[in-house]
Amino acid sequence: MRLYIAIVSALSRILAVIAMFALLAAVLVVSDMVFERYALGRSTAWQTEFTTYAIVAATFLGAPWVLIERGHVNVDLLQISVRPRLRVVLEASAGLASLLFVALLAYAGWLHFHEALSNGWTSDTVTATPLWIPLLPMPVGTGVLALQYIAELMRLFSETPSERATRQAPFADTTKAARP
Repeated sequence: MRLYIAIVSALSRILAVIAMFALLAAVLVVSDMVFERYALGRSTAWQTEFTTYAIVAATFLGAPWVLIERGHVNVDLLQISVRPRLRVVLEASAGLASLLFVALLAYAGWLHFHEALSNGWTSDTVTATPLWIPLLPMPVGTGVLALQYIAELMRLFSETPSERATRQAPFADTTKAARP
């Protein structure tokens, strides 16, 4: 179980690095687009399309890492106010519902990607980008997100109550514990 969690978490972190580079590329391309358009007076044919695809790819590929960091939107008012055992049940229920949704999204993304690849779909722009390229991050990102949800559920049931309490306190001041 720990091996699975470690492997999936490492894969999520690798995708986060790829997402970071996609965002960096988008920033650089937007900078190039502004320079070419306003300083050189040139037309920009591919920059907007690339930037859109890069940001969407970063969103899907970065989602598993955001789950590890507990960065997804979460309304936990009810979870905080109940006893620890019921809190675990609520977390597990939310995790299973999220896993189901993400698995369905990954499946639908895979079907869409496969259809674009099989039919040779391209964008309706001058660059005619093969659409399987910008569609690939959706099934990859949501597929790994589903695996990460499984890892988080495994972690939830393998943690001790004290480990769970420290993990569930994202806004706690942990610097006090480190001071002498």
